[in-house]
Amino acid sequence: MHIYKVGSTVKWLSAAAALWLGAVAHAQMTPVGAWNTIDDKTGEVKSEVVIVDTNGVLSGKVNKVLSKTAKPDALCDACTDERKGKPLLGLEIIRGLKKTEGEDLWEAGQILDPESGKTYTLRVRPLEDGKKLQVRGYIGPFYRTQVWVRAQ
Repeated sequence: MHIYKVGSTVKWLSAAAALWLGAVAHAQMTPVGAWNTIDDKTGEVKSEVVIVDTNGVLSGKVNKVLSKTAKPDALCDACTDERKGKPLLGLEIIRGLKKTEGEDLWEAGQILDPESGKTYTLRVRPLEDGKKLQVRGYIGPFYRTQVWVRAQ
């Protein structure tokens, strides 16, 4: 009788651990969190962007400026909306992303490139079990894709 209890406890703990690990892996298949942005040309880490979920709508702000060439007090001089002249640090660059039902895909948002001031229609998809994020910005039929890496 005592052996049965130990065996059933081990089975229960194993099942609970498997469920917990599955939940953790699934929780990572979301854009929510901190991401290191990577320069297309140099491969240098440029910034850390934190993406948050507010009632099912995602937005993202520059949390850290990590580029060795960027000034820590840099402003968004190229911006053409209310973000013009605002500091890069804390700047909201992602707005209005919504999850596509049934897929690990978020779209219908916008992303701002602070260097050019251009705003793109945005679509993001977690990759590699949520360790990377495919970030694709569109202007008409043209698009630009970056892969961001989840910050540690």
